[in-house]
Amino acid sequence: MLGSTLRNRYQIIKFLVKGGFGYTYLAKDLDLPGHPYCVVKHLQPQDRDPTVLTVARRLFETEAKILYKLGKLQNQIPTLSAHFEERGEFYLVQDFIEGHDLTEELIPGQKLSESYTIKLLYDILEILAVVHQQNVIHRDIKPANLMRREDGKIVLIDFGAVKEINALVAGDRNQRSLTIPIGSQGYMPSEQARGKPQLASDIYAVGAIAIQALTGEHPVNLPDDSQTGELMWRDRTQISDNLANVLDKMVRDRFSERYQNAGEALQAILSFWSPTATDNLALPILSNLAISDLYSPPDAPTLKLPSNTLKTCEFETVTVNSKGETIDRNQGRSQVFLETKVNGITLEMVAIPGGSFIMGSLSAEAQRDNNEGTPRTVNVAPFLMGKYQVTQVQWLAVADLPKIKIDLNPHPSYFKGDDLPVEQVSWDDAIEFCARLSQFTGQNYRLPSEAEWEYACRASTTTPFYFGATITPDLVNYNGNYPYGGAEKGIYREKTTAAGSFPANSFGLYDMHGNVWEWCQDIWHDDYRDAPTDGSAWETDGDGKYRLLRGGSWCYLARDCRAARREKNSPDTRNSYVGFRVACR
Repeated sequence: MLGSTLRNRYQIIKFLVKGGFGYTYLAKDLDLPGHPYCVVKHLQPQDRDPTVLTVARRLFETEAKILYKLGKLQNQIPTLSAHFEERGEFYLVQDFIEGHDLTEELIPGQKLSESYTIKLLYDILEILAVVHQQNVIHRDIKPANLMRREDGKIVLIDFGAVKEINALVAGDRNQRSLTIPIGSQGYMPSEQARGKPQLASDIYAVGAIAIQALTGEHPVNLPDDSQTGELMWRDRTQISDNLANVLDKMVRDRFSERYQNAGEALQAILSFWSPTATDNLALPILSNLAISDLYSPPDAPTLKLPSNTLKTCEFETVTVNSKGETIDRNQGRSQVFLETKVNGITLEMVAIPGGSFIMGSLSAEAQRDNNEGTPRTVNVAPFLMGKYQVTQVQWLAVADLPKIKIDLNPHPSYFKGDDLPVEQVSWDDAIEFCARLSQFTGQNYRLPSEAEWEYACRASTTTPFYFGATITPDLVNYNGNYPYGGAEKGIYREKTTAAGSFPANSFGLYDMHGNVWEWCQDIWHDDYRDAPTDGSAWETDGDGKYRLLRGGSWCYLARDCRAARREKNSPDTRNSYVGFRVACR
């Protein structure tokens, strides 16, 4: 199939996956501007038995019919664009989803947070409720069939095993005789394994995925109760009774004892949790709650700050696709702490909510480095983070304060400008800056830990950049001659830019990608083995000759500006591409 063109329109460019009923390919739609990617499914069962072929063809036809119907009702189900026969073979063409499937988030041995799991349940059940309203059973819900799109939304894919309940009429013996067990081990309940799937069978699969997230174990490896047949998982994680009771009911062995459809299960979740609960935190109110709730639980701890020191700031966030094209714009709001003033200069600090996140890059992330480590869950307490990289006017104000340990050059920067980030400052200089600021204000100003920095940078996203799959020079100040992903080359400014020149992330922080590298508190380590999981700085062991840098800079490549990218430098080194921002708790 590779290199061939179907219907003189769909050019096959890459093999994706082989399944029981055929092959799936990545293709280009030559009839559309820019030749966007699409997915082509080719019906070609390995078993050529006439009965199997009949079943396969019926399932394929059913998938096409259902995708046509569901794609119009729910935008988190791939849209079907074509369904045809060519030279005796059957093909189906649908949307290509840019993102990653949940197998890259549900890592064996990694226990994810209760907040992550609740939000994941909500997102899946919200899609599945629409499917179940149409009397459709998916029959193969598993992490590999759940994609996280570039905007953070979950997409339910692979309806090749769906079956409409109404099609199984009692008088149609021939059709009933073709009923076969379809599903995946560990996510398929007993009645489905017997070839008698129910809407409640999908509920079992969703519950099993949630238990996998909480325990870090594939459900096939969890023991069953010898008498009841129920999954035994409660002793492998510590969660609230509300969530535990819902999950217990979702994975009952008898389907009649489960929630009977996704709507019922969704209502059970909403009985103790609300997707808008973060609005009550008096912290950044993110416009895209589908992303923010993934890592910030409704009961996340908050910073207790006097209301008269807080200002609500509004800003626009931007999301792009793999080509750097804007696909979404949202309005965001953050709470900014304004109490700190030095010599008439204000240092704006954004309130960052506490939560959990997955630190490091996934194995599929392009141009990743080995030192970005196996992704792991880190819990971060709420803190304050500089809205901008420390500017030259702010540096000058603090440099004029009494010395703590070392002298500070009031005008160190190569590129001059009050609103430009200060650069040519060492890690030692940044520590002295924080010490002087702390003594003057009585607050504990410091450099952020590496974990805090990445958590704040990602702002609840999982893509390489908080903008999405790539960046452009319209969004970030970097060397535009070296793009990332499918983005094209762009301008190379060859200098720093003023604070706030580009869109913020969803926490309301600016220039977390590019402009200048930012010092972090941590000592350099080659990987994340034995690293703290509480968000604190890692200052034991490692290579004490180096300290951490994050974020990329004006003269570095796009790949160096990724959220997971790590760099090191001697603590006494000064460069025109290195600055910092401060944190406080």
